[in-house]
Amino acid sequence: MAKDQPPDTDKAMEFKEKGNKCFEKQDYRGAEAYYTTAINHDPKNPLLFTNRAMALLKMSLWDQVITDSLHAISLLPTNMKAYYYLAQAQIALHQSESALTHALKAHRLCVQEIQKTGKIGASLGVITELVLRCKKEDWERREKERSRRRGGFREEIMGLLEKERDRVLAEAQEGGERADLKREFEDKIEDLRELFASSDLAHDPRQRKSVPDYFVDDITFAVMVDPVVVSIPPFVSVM
Repeated sequence: MAKDQPPDTDKAMEFKEKGNKCFEKQDYRGAEAYYTTAINHDPKNPLLFTNRAMALLKMSLWDQVITDSLHAISLLPTNMKAYYYLAQAQIALHQSESALTHALKAHRLCVQEIQKTGKIGASLGVITELVLRCKKEDWERREKERSRRRGGFREEIMGLLEKERDRVLAEAQEGGERADLKREFEDKIEDLRELFASSDLAHDPRQRKSVPDYFVDDITFAVMVDPVVVSIPPFVSVM
């Protein structure tokens, strides 16, 4: 649609419906094409971008999902599905921190909708599941970062101690004094190695007990879902 041409909402809805039919037939490429045509007729409609993001998600086109979801959110900041699709694409790209932020936003919007309508739909379950997955992956990311910092800290401390040993021994006189100093530093270095080894063991993931996802940290949901484990279908719907 030309920039100065008014939106044609009827045409947009016509192509959106064609896109929905393609999506239902699992023709995601066809659905994307129809949604794109619909967007060309009504570029200010956030739901059209959400629908296209949904089709793109099915094709694992993560970067495009992110682009469409963010645009949908810019047009409609309370677009729960856009936040949900955005978080899925980001977690697929291992952007766990951003994914968690947007999954939690989708969850809050879902809870608000439940409080408003009094109805609990399937979306709460799948969004909650996504939040827990994002929290788990983000926790694992932070653990890896801590592990890298520990490794760097260990090398730094050991290096400083060895430099101090070399300096002191260089200044010490040959004989008993130098031998005593050398033994003292060797004991310190060995004690430090044992301390770091103990720390490594405590932080070894293989030594940790497996815990349920909801014990990863202190997340609390305003609306709890049924704790019985069930098979939840993917949160997908065409609008």
